[in-house]
Amino acid sequence: MRGVFTMIEINKTYQHWLSNGNEETVFELKSIANDENEMKERFYRNLEFGTGGLRGVIGAGTNRINIYTVRQATQALANYLIYQGEEKKGVCISYDSRKYSDVFAAETACVLAANGIKAYLSDTLRPVPFLSYSVLHFKAAAGVMITASHNPPKYNGYKAYCSTGEQIAPEMANEIMKYIMEIDVFSDVKTMNLKQAISEGMVVMVGKEVEDAYLTCVLQQQRNPEITKNNDLKIVYTPLHGSGNIPVRRALEMAGFSNVLVVPEQELPDPAFSTVKSPNPEEKEGFKLAMELADKEGADLIIGTDPDCDRVGALVRETDGGFRVLNGNQTGVILLDYILSNTKLPKNGAVIKTIVTTYMANAICKAYGVTVMDVLTGFKFIGEKIKEFEASKEYTYLFGFEESY
Repeated sequence: MRGVFTMIEINKTYQHWLSNGNEETVFELKSIANDENEMKERFYRNLEFGTGGLRGVIGAGTNRINIYTVRQATQALANYLIYQGEEKKGVCISYDSRKYSDVFAAETACVLAANGIKAYLSDTLRPVPFLSYSVLHFKAAAGVMITASHNPPKYNGYKAYCSTGEQIAPEMANEIMKYIMEIDVFSDVKTMNLKQAISEGMVVMVGKEVEDAYLTCVLQQQRNPEITKNNDLKIVYTPLHGSGNIPVRRALEMAGFSNVLVVPEQELPDPAFSTVKSPNPEEKEGFKLAMELADKEGADLIIGTDPDCDRVGALVRETDGGFRVLNGNQTGVILLDYILSNTKLPKNGAVIKTIVTTYMANAICKAYGVTVMDVLTGFKFIGEKIKEFEASKEYTYLFGFEESY
């Protein structure tokens, strides 16, 4: 059954959860026993599994993100991979700093292990780009990132990635959703103890060795590494309480930036994101503390990343002493022009952008004799086009971006 449930179905599902949930779940559900609207909100549907996976408010219920809906989604993913004959390749898992992210990541690993699928589980919070790299590093069939990106603290989520490290396509998402609708969260899910799964080699803890390999790969993307060696540019960085703190700082240090200042109030993981209204580096409000530190220390550049570190914001100091927030289009065209002007361009070079992205990219590419291709909104569509290039050899991929930061 898919779609909106009737009140009879809602009451039946509510009682099912009361009878089978753990102590914490039962306590939470009993507290809403006399609140029909809250009961409806929690049970009127299943969380939708789309190209971004699951995302919802943390709490008990089918329309909430919790250990049971995470297990259900993972069982569906396992069923899909087994049906596709991909189960021997394994699945990579990482997570951000949100409430229960580490718990949901462990639950994901345990369900996969119980289904005979090896899970490569990050031993600490690490960003989305690391997760995508891990999928390629281990030649895994899929990846899972526990995060709700830059949403408010009450949310968490479950992002799914395919074997190329990009977010899953609509076709795969639809197939997984079909499996979800067939799975009872209590009786149809296989799981096992994490310690046992580790001892049996079905869960492999992923640590600094793979992070080192990832950062080495990041640094290989530099066009002029000599410029950044021992560079004294003063940079203020804020991870906004998220997973970017250590890897971003390590990458900047390895590149040669020795003068990086981190906003101390936003340095450590904080599921409440207590210093900002929203942990979104697109919004200047989140940079208030960073700008204060930059003014105090005389920094010229501010960088911020969201909780799962797949979104970056930048502020640059202007001649009047204030800071300008660069939007996604501005950041993109600056990077585009720099890359094209510092690369030996192939005859079949191509840049990919989404249909909502600035046409300034077209003008820049025309000046360099580079082809521009538009795709639908979302990096997954840029990824699909890159795969087409790799298969056909018709074009050489140079850069891709969209107006979102």
